[in-house]
Amino acid sequence: MFESLTGKLQGVLKTLRGQGKLTEKNISDALREVRLALLEADVDYKTVREFINGVRARSIGQEMLGSFTSDLQIAKIIGDELTKLMGEEAAPITIAPSGPTIIMMVGLQGGGKTTASAKLALRFKSEGRNPLLVAADIYRPAAIKQLQLLGEQIDVPVFSMGTEFPPATIIQAAVKQALNRGNNFVIIDTAGRLHINEELMDELREIQSAVNPTEILLVVDAMTGQDAVNVAQHFNDNLDIDGVILTKLDGDARGGAALSIRAVTQKPIKFVGVGEQIEATTLEEFHPDRMASRILGEGDFTTLLERAESVFSQDQAEELERKLLDQEGLDFNDLLMQLEQIKNMGPLDQLIEMIPGANKLPINNMQVDESQLKYTKAMIQSMTPMERRNSRILDSSRRLRIAKGSGTTVRQVNQLVDQLKLMNRMMKQHSTMDVPQLGGGGSVAIKRKPKKRKKRKRRKSR
Repeated sequence: MFESLTGKLQGVLKTLRGQGKLTEKNISDALREVRLALLEADVDYKTVREFINGVRARSIGQEMLGSFTSDLQIAKIIGDELTKLMGEEAAPITIAPSGPTIIMMVGLQGGGKTTASAKLALRFKSEGRNPLLVAADIYRPAAIKQLQLLGEQIDVPVFSMGTEFPPATIIQAAVKQALNRGNNFVIIDTAGRLHINEELMDELREIQSAVNPTEILLVVDAMTGQDAVNVAQHFNDNLDIDGVILTKLDGDARGGAALSIRAVTQKPIKFVGVGEQIEATTLEEFHPDRMASRILGEGDFTTLLERAESVFSQDQAEELERKLLDQEGLDFNDLLMQLEQIKNMGPLDQLIEMIPGANKLPINNMQVDESQLKYTKAMIQSMTPMERRNSRILDSSRRLRIAKGSGTTVRQVNQLVDQLKLMNRMMKQHSTMDVPQLGGGGSVAIKRKPKKRKKRKRRKSR
């Protein structure tokens, strides 16, 4: 995600760092490189010009000139302007004051509209809502069947009347059923076209007039770059959309669509889709400040924590915390639980991107081999319950049996045991841990509570 743009922006900041004091000349040179980087990222030309003017106006000030922390100050200004460009703050879904909230999903064929509809329904369901999906695409072959299969996968009902009725009639019947059955969110998967035409817009305007949707969300493919921005502008001119869902953002190494859509349409990006799987973590609420941080290679710790909180139960989190504080040490059961939950948080390369400072580590440029997690899981599952709790009993014969049972080698089993020992050794060496606070508030020292010594009773002399 934004790989090319991130690399070039970091190169600009590195150059500034090597020049020492900040001058008007090196500011101009740096902004020239930033401008080229944004244009190569397929950002709209007018948007680039306004962005550069904003950064220049803030950078060339008397309080900035002569500074020895030029790269940090410019990075902050660029981050602030990127946040402003993408909309300042997250734009939540508008909730209908009465009756179900009706969300009309629109877009061209191939943009991921049907999949995005299912992901949105799953997101609402995970928040305790009761969504209903509506199959209103009566033209694309197998569109209704695709939505029904996705609905079964996430256990969300799908309303369909086949292909014999016009979309407006189907949607009106769906809203009536939602009222009767208590569905508080109605998500309409409308038909798309291969290109924008008047026939498509007439049909969408007819649906809009028939049900008066609470929100109209445009689904566009982020990988199409400037084409996605043009599509957004056309749909907004015809339907006055309320927001955008950008799909396949994790496959977009440039980022032009994410940086241009808000500036061109004045409508917010509300969600971004990452990954092909239908999981709660694959449709993220769009936060401009967090995305700006990712673009600058500074990670996104807040989203990482939110993902962790969504997959770890309260009991699991408290048990891990207790072991960390009491220095009891982790066992293979703890390690297995963490591996399973991390897998639910999304692809490893995405998680690494979110770690602050990961871009400066060698792991940032390494290909993440997720198959190794499968081998690790297989080795732990090949252990007996006693072996998982106490790694000290793992002698050579036990390790050989575990290797055979998991399809691995004894060397891999030895490495796994050594990794657990190293983790626990590090925990014992540090009686305090510095945990970073969000918002730059420093750190909190978590100290192990001293164990109370039992008082020995004195025996009375006879």
